[in-house]
Amino acid sequence: MNLSRRRIWLGVAAIVVVVLAGGGYVGWTASRQAGVADAKPPATGDLMFVDLADGQDRVETTRVERPDGPRGATGLRCQRVYRSAGTTVCLRLAGPGPSYEAAVLAADGGARRTVALPGIPSRARISGSGQVVSWTSFVTGDSYSTPGGFSTRTGALDLRTGELAESLEHFTATLEGSAYRSADINYWGVTVAADDRTFYATLASGGRTWLVRGDLAAKTVEGLRQNAECPSLSPDGTKVAYKKRLNRLGVWQLAVYDLKTGEERVLPETTGIDDQAAWLDEHNLAYAATAGGQQKSSVFFVPADGSAPARMVIPNAASPVPVR
Repeated sequence: MNLSRRRIWLGVAAIVVVVLAGGGYVGWTASRQAGVADAKPPATGDLMFVDLADGQDRVETTRVERPDGPRGATGLRCQRVYRSAGTTVCLRLAGPGPSYEAAVLAADGGARRTVALPGIPSRARISGSGQVVSWTSFVTGDSYSTPGGFSTRTGALDLRTGELAESLEHFTATLEGSAYRSADINYWGVTVAADDRTFYATLASGGRTWLVRGDLAAKTVEGLRQNAECPSLSPDGTKVAYKKRLNRLGVWQLAVYDLKTGEERVLPETTGIDDQAAWLDEHNLAYAATAGGQQKSSVFFVPADGSAPARMVIPNAASPVPVR
């Protein structure tokens, strides 16, 4: 093949690549926007969740009191979703690659802010006021079955001031009464208190995990107890639900810790949870878990006082959050 013909074929090949890439992007964009015309805003008493059945990550709604009842479409597609006081955060695909973003949405669905994520979406939360948004993504890997064998990045955004903390790793940590510094510190699973300043999270380092209480303004954290991950603060601020390991490398189980008395209660038949639980009200929790040999997670409800075992309420679903 002579040089001129070679250049022609290379030019054609380049055009084909561009067209295919463009078509892929258009397809991704169309997929992302599908169903928006049928969307309805969530209402108080709804349960939002991500439908995993067909791999499209559609965010749907049902009623908390009847989770197996009729479903509504929100028009959102998210790997993780959370809503509070009219503000929604959607951790989702941002483009081919793939790349991801945290999209912060107003009550009418309009974007208030988008923040690029450095990795795969993992956790998302919003404070009760709807003003402080937080998220966690995996920077490398897609599982943390072995503590310290992965890397996360956890950020927080204050919508009142626009201040963005892209990572908590520069916060000053105190563990067991002493300042703690280590290159392998990871944070995940933030939950923010009613003052929009105090927060709880997981700190991991050296193969161990701690429940920590932090101050977003002072940029400090202090350890409260070990073997606690993905905390979720109760609506009244008196209890924290988290998952804990039954043994060092074993499965997780959901527990509730009373911040006033120090009492911890492990909830029955919650083995296999790998989620940040959400409080449905002061007495009940929702979470996602993969159980019974299933490949996809399902949503479970469980009383926070341990009075009854967890029950599966929505198959092939994740990221449950009540709409208040």
